[in-house]
Amino acid sequence: MTDSSNISSTKPTILIVDDEMDMRIFMSTLFETSGFQPVIARNGTEGLEKAKCHHPNLIVLDVMMPGEGGALMYKALKGDSVLQHIPVIMCSAVGQNAFEHYLKMLNARSDNPVPEPAAYVEKPPDPQALLTVAKKVMAGA
Repeated sequence: MTDSSNISSTKPTILIVDDEMDMRIFMSTLFETSGFQPVIARNGTEGLEKAKCHHPNLIVLDVMMPGEGGALMYKALKGDSVLQHIPVIMCSAVGQNAFEHYLKMLNARSDNPVPEPAAYVEKPPDPQALLTVAKKVMAGA
């Protein structure tokens, strides 16, 4: 028989950063029931702290949040030498084209351009599609 404490430690960790409680519950349940270890955060500041603490295999990040929003958290992640390798899926009600435009404007004023995220999923996400994208991103596909 396998020790269950060893099983949980081998599960890939996914950090979910979203200000909407319903989305945090939805995504954490989806990932947990699919064999992942979810960690949740309510905003970009908390998300950065948890990323530094947990070193997740993947981050699912909302764009629009109060305070230090997802776009600023994403920029901070990609500028951090320890965290920059963690793949990020942006998941937002903001259209992908609008986010890409924002990133272009941000990079136009920067000597250190921020790369595009590993994937972009618009809300509300289809559960199976989100899982598929997460698995592909973590596999490096």
